[in-house]
Amino acid sequence: MEKNLLILAGDGIGPEVMDQVVRVIDWFNNNKKLNFTIEEDLVGGVAYDSHGQPLSDKTLEKAKNCDAVLLGAVGGPKYDGLDFSLKPERGLLRLRKELDLFANLRPAQCFDALTHFSSLRPEIISGLDIMIVREATSGIYFGEPRGIIEDNNGGRIGINTNRYTTEEIRRVTRSAFELARKRQNRVCSMEKANVMESGVLWREEVTLLHQQEYPDVELSHMYADAGAMELVRLPKQFDVIVTDNLFGDLLSDCAAMLTGSLGMLPSATLGKIRENGRPYAMYEPVHGSAPDIAGKGMANPTACILSFAMALRYSFDLGDEALLLERAIEKVLAKGIRTADLMQEKDVKPASTEEMGTAIINHLDGHQ
Repeated sequence: MEKNLLILAGDGIGPEVMDQVVRVIDWFNNNKKLNFTIEEDLVGGVAYDSHGQPLSDKTLEKAKNCDAVLLGAVGGPKYDGLDFSLKPERGLLRLRKELDLFANLRPAQCFDALTHFSSLRPEIISGLDIMIVREATSGIYFGEPRGIIEDNNGGRIGINTNRYTTEEIRRVTRSAFELARKRQNRVCSMEKANVMESGVLWREEVTLLHQQEYPDVELSHMYADAGAMELVRLPKQFDVIVTDNLFGDLLSDCAAMLTGSLGMLPSATLGKIRENGRPYAMYEPVHGSAPDIAGKGMANPTACILSFAMALRYSFDLGDEALLLERAIEKVLAKGIRTADLMQEKDVKPASTEEMGTAIINHLDGHQ
């Protein structure tokens, strides 16, 4: 079956790292006959420059009709003065909302060659492999009412609403349970049921779904603030963490830095399964647009390439190919080939963005 990808490279270093992903896709097409077709379009600041909005309706339709979206990064200081509704990040949020991409998967995996980059001791971080499943289309980032209003005394009030329904909680939790069954079969649900009604509902619905459909999976509950503490105290106690939009945003960034570099971390955001058996899906690196190094050939493409590996696994059921790519990256890092963000010895020349991509492809060539 043909596999259609929409590439939205975006802003800053997005196009540079995505160029290396395209090289990897070409390698799989040429060597594994995977039959990927690629279409490219604009999102974020570059879309605003071209269309006057961070995501055009035409691009959104392309995203709805492809098998998976590969996104680079959005944003930059050039766009700081724009109205909130026109900021580059609104394009990303619109994609998530319109495609109903409700389950954001953020793995935090520590490669052996990079354990010394974490601020935690090697024995605490070595072998780390956890998955945070964050609800991505509801909660406080989307709830109504929201806005800034004036009070009766001439002051202002900022309002955001943390709103969740039974179905919104259950569908993201179901994704977490399904993932856990393919891993260590453990899920920890995190919320703030001690102070938030939405947290009470979250805990109750997660518990009911577990009893009704997933009694074989080990389930635990933890308050999100305690979860943040445990992530930096003993992170390997976790397998899959499921949580809401706000806490997922915070906890996944915390978990990301356990591994030492945002440049190494991919993500996937998945929605419902379509008639062809593939989910609505978008894959993107965790790092931002890094405008300070854009255009300098310094960016680490690994997170973006690992995001494509997640696409192989979750959109196309190509687990063996995903593992081949992940192992190639691990071997390249073990050889000491690193971009500037992963260099500690100042007298050693770091690899450029393109050189890192070449090293990964060369390793794939040697291990077909």
